[in-house]
Amino acid sequence: MPVIMISKISTALSTTFSSLKYKNFRYFWIGQCVSLTGTWMQRTAQVWLVYTLTKSPLLVGILGVCQFLPMMLFTLFAGVFVDRFPKKKILLLTQALFMLQAFALTALTYFHIVQYWHVLILSAIFGLTQTLDMPARQSFFIEMVGRKDLMNAISLNSTIVNLAKIVGPAISGIVIVKFGPVFCFFLNGISYIAVLWGIFLIHTPDRVVRREHRNVMQEIKEGIQYIKKDKALMNNVIIMAVVCTFAMNNDVVIPVFAKTALQKGAYAYTTLMSAAGVGSLCGALIMAAISKKGVKEGLLIFDGISTAILQMIIAFSRQYWLCIILVAGVGFMNLTFINTANSIFQLKSTDEYRGRVMGVYSFLNQGSTPIGNFYAGTVMEQWGGGMGYLACGLTTFLLIIPVIAKKKTR
Repeated sequence: MPVIMISKISTALSTTFSSLKYKNFRYFWIGQCVSLTGTWMQRTAQVWLVYTLTKSPLLVGILGVCQFLPMMLFTLFAGVFVDRFPKKKILLLTQALFMLQAFALTALTYFHIVQYWHVLILSAIFGLTQTLDMPARQSFFIEMVGRKDLMNAISLNSTIVNLAKIVGPAISGIVIVKFGPVFCFFLNGISYIAVLWGIFLIHTPDRVVRREHRNVMQEIKEGIQYIKKDKALMNNVIIMAVVCTFAMNNDVVIPVFAKTALQKGAYAYTTLMSAAGVGSLCGALIMAAISKKGVKEGLLIFDGISTAILQMIIAFSRQYWLCIILVAGVGFMNLTFINTANSIFQLKSTDEYRGRVMGVYSFLNQGSTPIGNFYAGTVMEQWGGGMGYLACGLTTFLLIIPVIAKKKTR
């Protein structure tokens, strides 16, 4: 019996971590483990810094707008360039720019000259860099592992993203209390050395589909038309537009909710952020384990509705530990939603269009965030921190209902 159990565990682990058999993906994955922890330390400390400087939920929301507005404006253009140039070279450039941004924020904070507008500008620079980085990064997975293990690679990448969401805010909470946010920014800058070295070690053919470079706007139009012709891709776009805009505003809602609704401080804020990360990590591991079974498109609507319901329950809860559990549930649903949407986009697209398709994915995933952040920040500014989750959850729920009704009438 123990031998059979050990064999089953070994098979399960082999399936869950199958994409790590590729050396190139291991280099990438290990580098990301270090770098993303630093990124989440900075994101957590940056939001807390802005809230302590301004005491305004609306200005915290505007911070999110500045970070993600470039993705709204330029991601579709970035997708064209990702199709034109080797992904590895693009990623080396973007990671170096992220490092410089982190060190600039470190210097401003260390010398006690940081002001709100400084943070806004650096957030916009981060967002502009991420606009190019995200479609390049997502398109690079298939070059490292192939189509067979693509969904597993996406899920394993999500495990480290969400492990970083747990570890980063947790470390950040301790560091902020003991040393202030500046040390978080500095550690983030240092962390990019690991990911730069990992990407440098990767050896893959420069998979660029050689074709005549036409007008950029024409190529964007072709990418959108390509999506519109595919029913699965188009359905993915509609549902992502709703859920990513209104149901994924934790970064803005949680600090205000912790401070005003729960009447707690930085530790509660970082704990709730870590709880969202724990839920997402569990979702990522489950998605990795079942990746061989293929993509389940029905998860998109299930996860969207579940997220909306959980958020509306959180809005009426003032029990700290219950909120931790519910926020973890939201993290779980958000992760399985995003991974499913990502897999659909990549598996349904060809090499020629993958960069532009993932540009649309990036636009929906984070480019819509300025709208959601501004919406959540405005609601909380007018009616208090408890209303952030209620407004986001209720809006998501109401907008998904017509999508479900439309699917049933087909």
